[in-house]
Amino acid sequence: MMKMRKKIMSAILFCMITVGSALTLTGCHGSRGMDPFVVPEEFDTSREYEITFWAKNDTNKTQTMIYEQAIADFEALYPNINVNLRLYTDYGKIYNDVITNIATNTTPNVCITYPDHIATYLTGDNQVVPLDELFGNEKYGLGGSEVRFDAPTQEEIIPKFLEECAFGGHYYALPYMRSTEACYINKTYVEALGYTLPEELTWDFVWEVSEAAMAQDAEGNFLVNGQQVLIPFIYKSTDNMMIQMLAQRGAGYSTEDGEILLFNDTTKELLYTIAEHGESRAFSTFKISSYPANFLNAGQCIFAIDSTAGATWMGTDAPLCDIAEDKIVEFETVVMPIPQFDTENPRMISQGPSVCVFNKEDPQEVMASWLFVQFLLTNDVQIAYAQTEGYVPVTSKAQESEAYQDYLSRSGEDNALYYEVKLAATKLLLDNVENTFVTPVFNGSASLRDAAGQLIENTVKAVRRDQTVDEGYMEKLYSDITALHRLDQVGSRDMAGGKEELGALPQTSVVLLASLAGAWVLIVLYVVFQAVKTKRNSK
Repeated sequence: MMKMRKKIMSAILFCMITVGSALTLTGCHGSRGMDPFVVPEEFDTSREYEITFWAKNDTNKTQTMIYEQAIADFEALYPNINVNLRLYTDYGKIYNDVITNIATNTTPNVCITYPDHIATYLTGDNQVVPLDELFGNEKYGLGGSEVRFDAPTQEEIIPKFLEECAFGGHYYALPYMRSTEACYINKTYVEALGYTLPEELTWDFVWEVSEAAMAQDAEGNFLVNGQQVLIPFIYKSTDNMMIQMLAQRGAGYSTEDGEILLFNDTTKELLYTIAEHGESRAFSTFKISSYPANFLNAGQCIFAIDSTAGATWMGTDAPLCDIAEDKIVEFETVVMPIPQFDTENPRMISQGPSVCVFNKEDPQEVMASWLFVQFLLTNDVQIAYAQTEGYVPVTSKAQESEAYQDYLSRSGEDNALYYEVKLAATKLLLDNVENTFVTPVFNGSASLRDAAGQLIENTVKAVRRDQTVDEGYMEKLYSDITALHRLDQVGSRDMAGGKEELGALPQTSVVLLASLAGAWVLIVLYVVFQAVKTKRNSK
């Protein structure tokens, strides 16, 4: 009997230790935090530093080479700093890995990220370094006297882009690249349908042309392209679609304090319109159908909305194309700003990666990271990376440089570096910086963004499954999306310290905790079974 009890107690103790360990691995949820970062008076160049840089690329080898070259050039200036590059193909994977590593203080030193993600990182105390003091440091700040390269000053960072990195009363990142969304249009098909592209694109025009393109012959071929496949209008990022539509209509999305305003009557009105065109199959999304560029280049799409950073995939002569050459159709590609409700007051989203610095026990290690972040904003890095896709540099120093102005002036010289569609997308953003906006950043804003897109995705899927989209559907949709993304738990918080709701745990943590709960159930059953067995044997 005593031996059995010891076994039971050992099993329980083991499970308790496992649970305790698991709780330290569930991202920033439960993290003990860090001491606040204090800027050292001097950077100790006599020591060796090893820093990690987590970055993202779209399997673009040129971008990888630019990162590697930037690291080599930086290490030549600072031989005592070794930068280890880790590449991801998805921002979401970076986000999940950072959250998982916060509790054990194994975050990277420098990370390509988005402000929405940083808002969640901040739930771990002092994990992300506020950059305000570093910006203005005379020796090592932006353009500081002891910096060994030609870094931009704070005034040389495009103000609107820098503002996007400020929330909770502090700057928590530096902008790295910026893009917006563009509508890539098969002008040849638009004109074949009897339409002329307006000077400013409107939603009504896009919907009307898309529906007109659905005409088919007796064999089921679409008249405009002679094929049996056509999706006139495809949107890559439906979260951006909903967010921009609401902004253009002046409707609510969220407040700066984290109040959720997404589920309003204007949203419902927009979803009814989207449902109408989803039902006719004139409209679809990336998640439902696939990349807009693939359909556009095959002559199976007329309006493809994607990031300006995706311009190198768009058009007959696109240097990056994911379909077979014999499937590509000849057509004239026009790049325009996204459709508007009010062309007199255009509104489009500003997006693109920023760079944050994570806190470490050694402030000198943080300083080494900060110097590398500044190096990413030098002209050579900014211009080289911007040339890979339809991004724009984030500094006036780079934008106004002779090298960048020469690049912009050579549109169409070839289909690689000077690809006409890519340069058109770049100029679109340069001409519309003042028309761009960003959404409020708070802990839970990333979940809200996902919810905005899922409203559209679910609605289009519903009509394709012959479900009725009416008031009852909308009421349930709002309720389901709120629960799925835990938006009823989202609250405002002090970005500099205090915590409120921490949002959803990473999926790996959820699975782990569920497994542990199951283990506890088995232990209890085992104890009960042994007790019953012992009682029977004693009779």
